[in-house]
Amino acid sequence: MRRYGKHTDEDDIRSRPGRRNTRPRTNIRPKHEDAAEGMVLTVDRGRLTCLVEGRVVMAMKARELGRKAAVVGDQVALVGDLSGKKDTLARIVRIEERTSVLRRTADDDDPYERVVVANADQLAIVTALADPEPRPRLIDRCLVAAFDGGLEPLLVMTKSDLAPPDKLLELYGALDIPYVVTSREELENGGAADRVLEQLDGRVTAFVGHSGVGKTTLVNALVPEERRRSTGHVNAVTGRGRHTTTSALALPLSGRVADGWVIDTPGVRSFGLAHVDPSRVIHAFPDLERGTEGCPRACSHDEPDCALDDWVAEGHADQARLYSLRRLLAARERTEGD
Repeated sequence: MRRYGKHTDEDDIRSRPGRRNTRPRTNIRPKHEDAAEGMVLTVDRGRLTCLVEGRVVMAMKARELGRKAAVVGDQVALVGDLSGKKDTLARIVRIEERTSVLRRTADDDDPYERVVVANADQLAIVTALADPEPRPRLIDRCLVAAFDGGLEPLLVMTKSDLAPPDKLLELYGALDIPYVVTSREELENGGAADRVLEQLDGRVTAFVGHSGVGKTTLVNALVPEERRRSTGHVNAVTGRGRHTTTSALALPLSGRVADGWVIDTPGVRSFGLAHVDPSRVIHAFPDLERGTEGCPRACSHDEPDCALDDWVAEGHADQARLYSLRRLLAARERTEGD
């Protein structure tokens, strides 16, 4: 039996549009001018914990951002539910321009560059003086990443009760890097923590170091109200520690240092520099950079025709500074374990 008569093309017949035509497409995206400003504190499986006007807000990245990912330290714009109440979720619709980035790759042959921390002012490189032994090659690589990313380095030496810091201080003295020497006993009594805090005053500082050096113990002493998982043991056979921090986390120093932040990062066993352009490392040596004007094109600064040798011989810079520059540049060309 026909549902309609002989003529089925009448105007009053209702037809449903196809599934692909339910709404018009447009390339115009909302500007979100009323979005709230926030800072990313940590990232966990696609969920980002942000600080928005003093409230901790859970958020996710908006689809319109595409593959652009927000990392700890990013300043972001958020819309949606910003109450911070349980089971609420906001959206990150914009990632503001970064002032600095700490980047690394898995190794020197890995083309995938990973941004670890954004907008930090300072990179605190934490190394133990013993148990495990210092690894200068890894320190050099962290320094290169700091200089390349626009962060000022700070050398923090732990476990001075087990070994003196003299050798490391001699190795890095020519770089004029600020440093702090700590011991476990001092950390427990608060003295060493206060000396480190003086270097963090009013700054955003990312902490990096390989496993077992006491980085998390130090962070716990700096921010006792936000204690992280206790440090892991050092393997007696390999001399390496166990990872105890599994994700980067920004912690406020309010109450002890005005407007300061500590960003604790997971322990590293290698620090790839595939993303680093060696020509940018020279910017961290202003006393040597002026001498490169006479260098041949694409000079590696470690070849017979390099003008820096004459620059130093003429007394414009110290020979130890040139040695340090070349050691850091060489770190880009060799594996950390060499």
